[in-house]
Amino acid sequence: MRFENTPALAVALQRAAGYARRASMDAIVPQHLLLGLMGDDEGQPAILLAGAGVPREKLREAFGLIEDAAADADPLPLAAETRRILARATDLATLHAAEGSLSTDQVLVALVEQADELRERLCALGLDASRLLEPIDTEQAALALDEPLDLRPPAEDVNAARVLDAAANRAREALRVLEDHARFVQNDAFLSGRLKQMRHDLAALLEPLAGSLLAARDTAGDVGTTIRTEREGQRESLSAVVTANARRLQEALRSLEEYGKLFGGDIGQQVERLRYDSYTLERAMLLGQTGRERLADCRLYVLATEAICRASLAGTVREACAGGAQVIQLREKTAGDRRLLEMAREVRRIAREHNVLFIVNDRPDIALLSEADGVHLGQDDMPVRDARRILGPDAIIGVSAHDLDQLRRAVLDGATYVGIGPTFPSQTKAFAALAGLDFIRQASAETSLPAFALGGITLDNIAQVLAAGATRVAVSQVVCAADDPRRVVAGLRRAVGG
Repeated sequence: MRFENTPALAVALQRAAGYARRASMDAIVPQHLLLGLMGDDEGQPAILLAGAGVPREKLREAFGLIEDAAADADPLPLAAETRRILARATDLATLHAAEGSLSTDQVLVALVEQADELRERLCALGLDASRLLEPIDTEQAALALDEPLDLRPPAEDVNAARVLDAAANRAREALRVLEDHARFVQNDAFLSGRLKQMRHDLAALLEPLAGSLLAARDTAGDVGTTIRTEREGQRESLSAVVTANARRLQEALRSLEEYGKLFGGDIGQQVERLRYDSYTLERAMLLGQTGRERLADCRLYVLATEAICRASLAGTVREACAGGAQVIQLREKTAGDRRLLEMAREVRRIAREHNVLFIVNDRPDIALLSEADGVHLGQDDMPVRDARRILGPDAIIGVSAHDLDQLRRAVLDGATYVGIGPTFPSQTKAFAALAGLDFIRQASAETSLPAFALGGITLDNIAQVLAAGATRVAVSQVVCAADDPRRVVAGLRRAVGG
């Protein structure tokens, strides 16, 4: 039988999510569930608990119950123990709820029954557990029969479990393939960790149903095992493997989401969250591959600003390209649009002559009009997704990252590369704080995305940057203000290699 949450239980779960977020937790534990159930002083849980010896006033003092606690509309995962409690509540509803609904009083009883530590704390406040559980125990005792009762699930439930088992297997297999790609092909610790966490989240979500799913499995009787299409046996590239398995994962999760709703609880909602996560991870693994390939051998990136160039802007860019710069960025913050476009077109012409990539700072529109290879965005500039709407999927889009959270967001947003820093004090840009060499170490271990260390890097300190794990650097003042930009660039290029 399918059970729907009553409106009161739905609100209680939303309140529980609010308590969990207030405690900076990423899942609802039994204590949050209890507080969510007690949100209404005239609700059935409050009446039942008070009748068993624990009025709401005691909960307020002992557990931090908040009067008129706001419900949190955004769903939050349930901890494994909380899922077991709701599974037990569903069992109680099977025995005692003919209308097919899962209510707050059944959840409260299951909570006191299953959560040993929480029950002990309630008993210390005066709870007489027997008074709360006795009606349930009595009703269950009345169901005892002289002959064993056959309670095998109906054929519809078995069929649904069979679908759920097959979809879960497909999802786990696809996640493993994607994780292997992120781990062994991309060497990306962040993406590998996210995919591994998805596998564990899915396993934990389905754990309460593991027995039912295994019992419903019928591989020998699966008519689909012999059905094949021509494309199934072909993969043209590593990217094609990622694409195929990302789609396999999303299709399996969609099936899990729909058929999971038949088993009650919040399986459908939690699988939906995983499905949305899979879309983000697919983009992070595949978007901008062309741009990343173009950056694969690039080690030295020069940012040019006319005001700090000892020679002319064009002369400095020409010398930097001749010295071995592999990426040139035009970084002009004060020029008007007409002048900026003229400068961009001039720098782009010089860069093309030397087969050097050209990036425009901040302005995707100027990058498009000047036929630049891409754009670099700061934390306060437009999002990557909007820049891609202007420049297209293959454009190089870089993002400045000053800490791990910003770095991870850039990866998930589909950035082509990141500029990490500032490493040392810079004469071209003021920063409230330095990320330093520690951030270079963290970033180098975290992601395989091309990462250019930046901020105050010179010939005198570049060895420290490379020793910290950087393989690419971005420089500005040390080149633009030099008497001989070509010589400085050549020295930096020798240091980073490539």
